Amino acid sequence: MGRGRAKAKQTKVARELKYSSHHTDFDALQRELSSGTDGGHDNADRSDDSSEDEYDDYRR
Repeated sequence: MGRGRAKAKQTKVARELKYSSHHTDFDALQRELSSGTDGGHDNADRSDDSSEDEYDDYRR
């Protein structure tokens, strides 16, 4: 019980997303994708490098 309000809000948000028209700036998206900077991927690579360093001691 008590899920009615949450479900109604989710339904409302889903309906707004489905039927409302949002303006997409394709030029800005193109600039962002072609800039060559990966903010999220650089952090993932760094964490992989640190985990490999942990195993270097065992390899030696």
